Amino acid sequence: MKTEALVDEALQLLSDGIDGTAIIACSGGIDSTVAAVLAHRAVGDLLHCVYVDTGLMRLGESDEVREMFDEMGIEIKVVDASKRFFDCLDGVTDPEEKRKAIGETFIRVFEQEQKEVGAKYLVQGTIAPDWIESGGGERDVIKSHHNVGGIPEDIDLEIVEPLRDFYKDEVRDIARLLKITSSERQPFPGPGLAVRVLGNVTPDRVQTCRVACDIVERGIRRAAKEGECDLPWQYFAALLPVRSVGVHGDARVHGETIVIRAVTSLDGMSARYSPIPHEVLSKISTEITNTLKGQVNRVVYDITHKPPGTIEWE
Repeated sequence: MKTEALVDEALQLLSDGIDGTAIIACSGGIDSTVAAVLAHRAVGDLLHCVYVDTGLMRLGESDEVREMFDEMGIEIKVVDASKRFFDCLDGVTDPEEKRKAIGETFIRVFEQEQKEVGAKYLVQGTIAPDWIESGGGERDVIKSHHNVGGIPEDIDLEIVEPLRDFYKDEVRDIARLLKITSSERQPFPGPGLAVRVLGNVTPDRVQTCRVACDIVERGIRRAAKEGECDLPWQYFAALLPVRSVGVHGDARVHGETIVIRAVTSLDGMSARYSPIPHEVLSKISTEITNTLKGQVNRVVYDITHKPPGTIEWE
């Protein structure tokens, strides 16, 4: 189906499905941003856009999202709910439980916003891989996406998902057609850095992962710009709950491990690891261990395809 027809289909679904005030979570990612722009076109001022700062976002992400929506002329409310998210994740280490806890906390935050604006509908940027991987019916659960498997049964909002049957490459084509500035932005998981911090999710460990992710992203973008490698579809750092002995100067260091992940893909349903040159990885590794001295003393590179792995570690 041509991109223009996809847009018309989504706009029609929104117009038919919303006859009152609606609220949407805008993370700044391509899925929720496309859903927000389409919903704004379909129902105008009936839509209230909310960005929830979970405390699990990338470096500078909140400011970037605010600026992006300002440029598009769409008003967005920023809600700092970081304490609520860290509280709900306290002691939670199982990946499925993390995603479900985050999904429920998102809904509870939006229920508060719903009461303020009298919203009847919740618009979500759910796409096909989200509900496919979340399982149901005869499908096995690969991992519960927070906007699918994490939704509580007692939610008091009607959910509208204009992109539910679309794949990532189709959503990206729509973003380009709509001239959305994040159309080439690499995917970022809805639960944020919580699924890149394996084990306990604490503010300190999230900050370690946040800094490492920024170093990886900058390093790989720089290498791609200088022609040293192709720019992967997705590239990031994850923090593993694996401690090993290292040395800085003459001092013993017992630090954690960062894994670098970079993949090529079309729609996220399958992926192959990207062959990043050793020289590039070496520079990134050195910057990570120097910047996070005492916290991280080992950096490894993930060469697993999807399948058998998934793109994110959790």
